[in-house]
Amino acid sequence: MSFKTLGAASLLALSMLALAGCDQAEKSAQQMLGKAAESAKQAIDDTHKAAEQALSDATQSVTGKEKPEDDSEKPQAPASQEI
Repeated sequence: MSFKTLGAASLLALSMLALAGCDQAEKSAQQMLGKAAESAKQAIDDTHKAAEQALSDATQSVTGKEKPEDDSEKPQAPASQEI
């Protein structure tokens, strides 16, 4: 084997290693993007759910169908008033 042949074989081997490294980097990037997309989807779903709840609460408030309050939250009227 001559020096040129050995050099070409070494260059080919290094190129293959570099390509394998690029493939691994691409797979890692795809996994990270998949996780980021799933997190974004979850955040959108959570925001949508909260918005629906807020709209429902506001609609109930406007139509007068509020939830009954506890007696402890209502202001107490004085038993007697001075004239």
